[in-house]
Amino acid sequence: MSRLPFELFLALRYLRPKRTYVSVITLISVIGVMLGVAVLIIVISVMSGFDKQLRDKILGFNAHLRIMKQDGTLAGWPALLGLVEKNPNVKAAAPYVMNQVMVETQPQSGNPMQGAPWVRGVEPQYETNVSLLHTNIIAGEFDLSGHSVLLGEEFARAMRLHVGDHIAVYSPPMLKKMRESLEKKSEVAYTPMDFEVRGIFDVGYYEYNANVLLTSLENAQELFELDDQVHGLMVMLKDPDRADAVRKELLTALGDNYRVTTWMTENSYILNALMVEKKVMFYLLFFIMIVAAFGIANSLITFVVQKTREIGVMKALGATRLQVLWLFLSQSMFVGVLGVVIGFGLGMLALEYRNEFLHFMNRLTGLELFPAQIYSFTELPALIMPMDILIICGSALLICVLAGLIPAWTAGRLNPVEALRHE
Repeated sequence: MSRLPFELFLALRYLRPKRTYVSVITLISVIGVMLGVAVLIIVISVMSGFDKQLRDKILGFNAHLRIMKQDGTLAGWPALLGLVEKNPNVKAAAPYVMNQVMVETQPQSGNPMQGAPWVRGVEPQYETNVSLLHTNIIAGEFDLSGHSVLLGEEFARAMRLHVGDHIAVYSPPMLKKMRESLEKKSEVAYTPMDFEVRGIFDVGYYEYNANVLLTSLENAQELFELDDQVHGLMVMLKDPDRADAVRKELLTALGDNYRVTTWMTENSYILNALMVEKKVMFYLLFFIMIVAAFGIANSLITFVVQKTREIGVMKALGATRLQVLWLFLSQSMFVGVLGVVIGFGLGMLALEYRNEFLHFMNRLTGLELFPAQIYSFTELPALIMPMDILIICGSALLICVLAGLIPAWTAGRLNPVEALRHE
C-alpha cells in the first residue's frame, strides 16, 4: 500500500510511459526543458568566463584609475604620487606618458614597414606595482634601459620584428618640426630616435598586443619634449570594484584642476557589450523552455479531456477541487523537475569537458572554431555562478508549473455530474 497521497500516487501512475500521443508529447516536453536548462547553463557560464578573463586581461595591463591634469601635463608628479598613495584604498601608483607615434622598421634587406602605435613611457620601478606586464614577456626580457622598447606580440608579427631589431620612431613634435623645415626650405635635418627591441609581450588582449609599445619614462619624455613632466598617474587599488568611490575621494583631495577616470569607464564599450550580449542570449535561449512549457500544457489539456469521467468519479467519491488540481499540477511539476535535474547534470558535464569537445570538433571539421587571434584566449573560458544556475533552474521549474496551472484549474472546476456524462 502506497503511503503517498492519492493525488500524487495517481499523478505518478499517469506519467508511466505508454504508447500514446500524450506520452510522446510528455517525453518531448522533458527533452525540451532538459535542453533549455543545459544550453542556458553552458552559454551563460561561458559568457561569464569571457567577462572575468577580459576584466583580468584589462586590469593586468591597465591600472584601475588614471589621474590627469585638466589643462595639460603634470609637473612635480612625485609630490602628487605621494599624496595619492596616502589614500588607504590605493595599493600603488606610477607615472606614465602616452601618445601616438609613427614607427619605421630597419630591416637588413627588403623594404621597411611603417606603423602608428601608441608609445607608453613607464618608470620600471613603479610599473611592476601597477601592472602584470613584466610577467607576460614571451621573448627577450623586461629591460627598458637605454634606447629600448618592448613590443606587443601582434605588432611584432605584423611588422616582422624580433628581439634585437631596431626601429625608427617619429614623435608628433618631431614630425611638426620636419614639416616646418620643409615649408621654410631649411637645410636643417631632423633624424628619428633609434630604439632597440629588447622584449616582446603578450598580455592576452589583442588591442594592447597590436597597438602599444613600452619604453622608459625618460625616453618618452624626450620623444614628446616633456622635460620632467608626465601625462598622468596610473593607480592600482586594493579593490578594483571600489574604483568609483575612490575616484570621488581623490577628486576631493586633489581639487578641480585634476580629472580621474576609472577602468570601467575607459572600457565601458566592450564590457557593456558583453553584458548586453549575455542578457540577450539568456532571453533568446529561454524560449526553448517556453516551447517545452507549451508541450506540457498541450499534454495536460489532452489528458484532462481523456480522464474527464475518472475526474467525475473521484469528485463523486469525495475528492476536493484542490486535490484534483494538485493531481494534474504535480504532473507538470514532475516533468519540470525531471527536465531541470537532467539538464543541470548535462550542462555541468558539458562545461567540465568543454575544451576536450572543442578540440575534437576542431580536428573533426579541420577548422579552428575558437581562433585565439580573434578572441585572445587559447581555451574556452567558463565561470559557474551559483546565482545564475539558481535563476536558470528556478525559472525553468516555475514556467513548467505555470504551464500546467490552467489545465489543472480546469480539471478542478469540473462538475462531477457533467463529468460522469462525458463520453
